[in-house]
Amino acid sequence: MSDSVQKRVVALLIEVAPDIDPQQLLPDVELRDQIDFDSMDTLNFAAAIKREFGVDVPDTDFRELVSVTRCTQYLRTRMQDNTSAGTDTGH
Repeated sequence: MSDSVQKRVVALLIEVAPDIDPQQLLPDVELRDQIDFDSMDTLNFAAAIKREFGVDVPDTDFRELVSVTRCTQYLRTRMQDNTSAGTDTGH
C-alpha cells in the first residue's frame, strides 16, 4: 500500500480499532469480513475522516467506507470535488 491517502485511511482504522493488524488488512475485502467493525466504529471512522481529511461523510455514504479501497476512492473523489468547488471563480 504505497498510496498516501490509503496509508492515512489505514492509520485512521487503527486509531478507531487498535486491534487491527495492518499487515493482515486486505484493501479490497470488506472490513466487516476481516475485522470486528460495527456501526459505532463506522461512525467514529467517519468522524476521524472529517478530522483528518476535512471531508464530511453523511450517513447515506457510509456504504462507501466498507473497504480500504472503496474508502480511498471515495475520499479522492470528495477531495477532488472540494478542490474544484474551491477554485470556482464564477461568483
